[in-house]
Amino acid sequence: MLYYSNLIQTAPEALPGAARTGKQDLLTGKVVFFMCGIVGFIGREQAAPILLDGLARLEYRGYDSAGVAVYGQVPGLQVVKTKGRLQVLSDRVEGGAALCGTVGLGHTRWATHGAPSDVNSHPHVGERGQIAVVHNGIIENYAEIREFLQARGVHFASDTDTEAAAQLLEYYYRGGEDSLLEAVGKVLHRIRGAYALGILCAGQPDRLIAARKDSPLILGHGDGFQMLASDVTALIRYTRDVTYLEDGDVAVLTRDRIQIYDSLLRPVERPRCRVDWEISAAEKGGYEHFMAKEIMEQPKAFRDTVFPRLQPERSALDGLELTADELQNMDRLCIIACGSSYHVGMAAKYILERLLRKSVEVTLASEFRYCQPIVTSRTLALVISQSGETIDTLAALREARRLGARVLSIVNVVGSTIARESDGVLYTWAGPEIAVATTKAYSTQMAVVYLLGLFCAQALGTISPAEHRAISEELLRLPEKLEAILEHRAEIQYLASLYFNHPSVFFLGRNIDYAVGLEGSLKLKEISYIHSEAYAAGELKHGTISLIEPGTLAVALAGYTPLFEKTVSNVVEVKSRGADVLGVTVESRAKALAKTADHVLAIPDTHPLLLPTLEVVPMQLFAYYVALMRGCDIDKPRNLAKSVTVE
Repeated sequence: MLYYSNLIQTAPEALPGAARTGKQDLLTGKVVFFMCGIVGFIGREQAAPILLDGLARLEYRGYDSAGVAVYGQVPGLQVVKTKGRLQVLSDRVEGGAALCGTVGLGHTRWATHGAPSDVNSHPHVGERGQIAVVHNGIIENYAEIREFLQARGVHFASDTDTEAAAQLLEYYYRGGEDSLLEAVGKVLHRIRGAYALGILCAGQPDRLIAARKDSPLILGHGDGFQMLASDVTALIRYTRDVTYLEDGDVAVLTRDRIQIYDSLLRPVERPRCRVDWEISAAEKGGYEHFMAKEIMEQPKAFRDTVFPRLQPERSALDGLELTADELQNMDRLCIIACGSSYHVGMAAKYILERLLRKSVEVTLASEFRYCQPIVTSRTLALVISQSGETIDTLAALREARRLGARVLSIVNVVGSTIARESDGVLYTWAGPEIAVATTKAYSTQMAVVYLLGLFCAQALGTISPAEHRAISEELLRLPEKLEAILEHRAEIQYLASLYFNHPSVFFLGRNIDYAVGLEGSLKLKEISYIHSEAYAAGELKHGTISLIEPGTLAVALAGYTPLFEKTVSNVVEVKSRGADVLGVTVESRAKALAKTADHVLAIPDTHPLLLPTLEVVPMQLFAYYVALMRGCDIDKPRNLAKSVTVE
């Protein structure tokens, strides 16, 4: 990648001292340069250290408060919970009386009902001190349950929906093993909404209970211990054998076994899975932030996703299960996704329409159910989700299936709900992604879109052998080109130092550049808190240009060469109104763009349909460095969580 500033090619060593990274790289930290987390443990070791360790690995799922409940040597439930980051809880646990006990629950929270506070933190305990509950999701009819219990003399301590479940459990529980499971069954049939629940009972301290509906919950199998968690990252240090609970499941965990029941409390069997990635994949590995590590992992993640599936003459997609006749009968393709996955879908529209010559519609999952979508048995619904648990996307999937569509999903997490409920699933092999702001998940989702496009175009006969080979060969070269971009992060760090204090930024582009601009804008706003918007460059004169004033930063994406000159004309328009312009284009067009833009970042030339994979990386790095210079909490941006499991 080259860096141009007003037609002058600038090497990193020629940059101003503050921008050079020859001594320290802010990305690596080396000398060269809406959801909640649940963890439960029952075994023979002390539970508290294991719970705190699990919560540390889940803190990206919620970080406004945290708490633990342990049953052990001290009679009754021992509960410690506090507002603030997990370190506050750890200090309180270690600084006070030790929590002794070999069974317990932990929780790190992202607030929905009830502001972050000590009393609103989980676990929540019933009035008699018999039942402790941790919860991810939303109990929609909590007010009704609260009124029911208050009328019977129950006093509530918090403002949360979760306490209603804890108090209702205690109301139904009358003592004894059978009574506890019976009470859980009554509660689950009474509450409405989404939930992943961990339950600990002082009267039954030799067991934990887990239950889920529309919110992920995983069981971990060990030798003499069992665990539950909302994400496998909390379990991987202790066990690689896991079971994914299905909707309506209830599980009873004892030290030696796990028994799973369906929604009618009938015993059922669920398959065990083996987690095959290393613990280090969920650790920072020397980087200052998970986001930095995951940006740098993109070449490997792309290789892992593409190389086993692609040959120059053909692509092999296990899990697709679509014949040429079925593809020919497909009248349209509907892409459903949220957030960055939606932006993948926006880019996919340009790619798939070009390759398949079929109509492609992209719909936000949160809107899909409410727009009376036109879906038939001839519609292919492509559902995209990193976690495979996003509640809006899952609900849209179910609606698409109800209307008769065939559902294909692109998912990273094996065994996730969306993967299980799809007719076919294409996995991205990105490994765990911890930072809230997605990077490698976006890149690998794009990789699967390319593979899907090539496979379907070949089956439909809408691509020539020569073009299939040309795109395939270029796909195999993309990891090297990604590495080349990452090697030049010093230039991007310098540009961030110039623009990190801008109050407002606009991303402009046409066609596939516009789709990438949506993701670049989201990256910047979500981790740096700078107001940022992306616009189709041709829409400038329809209102957007009124927002341009002297000093406004406009990021002009001009990598799509068929429309390069039109984008340059838009750059001229914003420059004439005083904007500072940072251009992004391919190397062969960098000098031309530098005649107009203030600064230009050039990515390696590639096939126009493959631009998103290369073009997004400078935008990720720019957002990262801007947020770093503004002192933001990059991995845990305010008000956000990794995966949204409540509507």
